[in-house]
Amino acid sequence: MKILVINCGSSSLKYQLIDMENEHVLAKGLVERIGIEGSILKHESANKEKEIIKVPMEDHKVALKLVLEALVNEEYGAIASMEEIGAVGHRVVHGGEKFAESCVLMEEVIKALEDCIELAPLHNPPNLIGISACREILPEVPMVAVFDTAFHQTMPKEAFLYGIPYEYYEKYGIRKYGFHGTSHRFVSIQAAALLGKKPEELNLITCHLGNGASIAAVKGGKSVETSMGFTPLAGLIMGTRCGDIDPAIVPFLMQKENLSIEEVNNLMNKQSGVLGLSGVSSDFRDIEEEAAKGNERAQVTLETFRLRVRETIGAYAAVLGRVDGIIFTAGLGENSAKDRAAICEGFKAWGIALDEEANKQRGKEMFISTKDSKIPVMVIPTNEELMIARDTLALVK
Repeated sequence: MKILVINCGSSSLKYQLIDMENEHVLAKGLVERIGIEGSILKHESANKEKEIIKVPMEDHKVALKLVLEALVNEEYGAIASMEEIGAVGHRVVHGGEKFAESCVLMEEVIKALEDCIELAPLHNPPNLIGISACREILPEVPMVAVFDTAFHQTMPKEAFLYGIPYEYYEKYGIRKYGFHGTSHRFVSIQAAALLGKKPEELNLITCHLGNGASIAAVKGGKSVETSMGFTPLAGLIMGTRCGDIDPAIVPFLMQKENLSIEEVNNLMNKQSGVLGLSGVSSDFRDIEEEAAKGNERAQVTLETFRLRVRETIGAYAAVLGRVDGIIFTAGLGENSAKDRAAICEGFKAWGIALDEEANKQRGKEMFISTKDSKIPVMVIPTNEELMIARDTLALVK
């Protein structure tokens, strides 16, 4: 079966067409600036030249039609007709407490997703727009929703509750939800295979480190703790997000700087993190370049980020009681040997030792710890699209 994976943003649409017979990517692409001047579709089919299509796209329905036309194009397409698409898997950011696993999209599911909009006002609306457009264009094709939050719904109450009046959890659903769940689940399954064990036999710490970053404690294949919270703002310091801070800072800054709710929210989400700390960039590569030149703020920024990661790994070791493996994934986790080495330096007392040559490698699934390291350390490139496709296949079959 060939499965189309869709990930809709407010003005973007990412997609992959995957042949589930061998899990090969037949085509992939990105539509940008939907509803904005300068709309563009970048499409690439296996073993063919990349195609750039620049045409106005007033909404996601128009964008999706262009994607489907690109997929069946005789010159640069990947399939002969749309009838080859057996199912569509949609990435949905927030499923609230209603969805602990992926599910087939039916009317009652759509309604439940609409009810979750207030929990993810920036993400769920475009996800729903993409679902609506797909259902209209491909009405006979089964569709599945895969939720970023679902994997973390196995957290116990003591892990997801906040120290505020319990009534606010009951009334508004204020609790830790966690995100990047599809990625954490994928790499934990891959790690188990790499270790030659079943997921239910292992306690793992998965580190999704990119512009958005989170860590999860995975016990027996299930998430029992994670660093992101009610929103993706919580936890680690990220590209532009502040991560965990003293909540009293918010009203303090609002008073001192005369900030509105919208302004302080923007400050924490868009102006903070390593961008705000370094004053250089939200891209770790730029900060590392400046740090190498002797920029003290850049150096401190990197050390602050690495410390937060070490602190979280240490805390999750206490949660799990036993750690059978640590996994690095996502942009920074997969590609930065320096950051991996600096983070693991703090765990020499645990008997963790990195293989310097292995750690220099990038872009492939591998152990980067030595054979005698007390805890294996791995790099596993994440593949959320493949995880979505696997869930979709399992459900539609």
